[in-house]
This record gives sequence, C-alpha cells and structure tokens, in this order.
Amino acid sequence: MSYNSYNLPNSMDNTSLDVRVTGVMKRVYLKMTLGMLVTALVSYWCATSSAVIGFFAAHSAVMWVLLLVELGLVMGITAGINKLSSPAATGLFYLFAVVNGLMLFPIFMVYTHTSIAKTFFITAGTFGAMSIFGYTTKQDLTKFGTYLIMALFGLIIVSVINIFTKSSGLEWIISGVGVLIFIGLTAWDTQQIRRMAEMAPAESTGKLATIGALSLYLDFINLFLYLLRFFGNSNND
Repeated sequence: MSYNSYNLPNSMDNTSLDVRVTGVMKRVYLKMTLGMLVTALVSYWCATSSAVIGFFAAHSAVMWVLLLVELGLVMGITAGINKLSSPAATGLFYLFAVVNGLMLFPIFMVYTHTSIAKTFFITAGTFGAMSIFGYTTKQDLTKFGTYLIMALFGLIIVSVINIFTKSSGLEWIISGVGVLIFIGLTAWDTQQIRRMAEMAPAESTGKLATIGALSLYLDFINLFLYLLRFFGNSNND
C-alpha cells in the first residue's frame, strides 16, 4: 500500500526517535491484531448461525455488495486519512474488519477447523519473520515494492480471467504467486510504516497506526487465504 498521500512533516526529535517509532509500531500491531480478532469472531459466529447461512444462501448477491463496501472502505480510509479524525479512521478500520468477517465466514464451512488453525499459525510465523525483516533491514525495499504492486495488479487480472476459464492448473499458479507477492509486501509495508513513523509528529501517530494496521492486516489476510489453498483440508474429504 502506498503512503505517498499521507504527508507528514519531518519534525521528529532525534533523541526520542527510537522510542517514538517503537511506540507507533506497537500501536500498528495492536490495531492489526484487534482487527483480525474482530474478523475471526464475526466469521466464526456467521458460520455457526443457521439464520446467517440461510440468509446468504438465499441472497448470494449480498456478497458482491459487501465486496464493494470493502473496496469503498479501503479507498475511503487511505484517500481520506488526512481529513479523518483519528477515532473516525479507527472506527472505519474496525468496520472494515467486520465486513471482511462477513465475507470470509464460508471458509469455516469449506475447510476443517484444524487445517484453518494450522494455516493461521503458518501464516503468523511467515508474516512475523518478514515483518521483522522489513523493520530491521537497512536495504531500501522501495523498488521491490513497486514491482510487487505491479505484480499484484497482474495477479488480480489473471484471477478475474480464471473465474471464467476455471483452470485448476492456473489456480495453483495464482496461489503460489499470491503467497510470494504478499510475503514481499509484508516486508515492504513494514519498512514504509517505520519510515513514516520516523517523520510523524505526535498528533499524527494515531492516524498512522490505523493506516499501517490496515496495510498489514490486508497483507496477513491475503497471505492466509493463499496459503489456505495449499494447507487447507476440505470438510468433504
């Protein structure tokens, strides 16, 4: 995710730089974790509610509406972060987590709970390693981020095409490439967030924590979904 639209003056006191950056990153990871918890709880509740399952079965088009709402929330938060208050941005982030939970609840019906848990821990380990790398590396990942964003757009286009072609071979390739892209984006986004934290004045750290949490949340969720295609066991097996 690009942070170019989030303009923050470089007014950091060098003597407290490390403390401030650490504080921002803690808020980022806390919000991200709470967002994923909200998503997980909403998804699990929906998957265990016969009324919810029946509603979505009878109104399948609602999923497309939720997808549009998700896209609108992501664009609204990222494009309007400078105009939104910190509480408003945080509220929209958690609303996005709820909507995403509604979108993802079918995975609890398709895959066994054991394989979902296994994939989650694999994702958490991979995500954690790459986020630490992005935070600590001295290498500039900017050019890699540009390539990854381009690759992501290409992946989306190919995925849309495969909706109509329904190629199982292409589906596996898409999943493999998706894993690699979001592994890379995790490191790149973490480095971008740290750089923004180094420049952010105290009054802007709340918004930065929200936009950073959203970015890493998206990286984690997408990495999890692509890995689930490899490690998930169907309930029908």
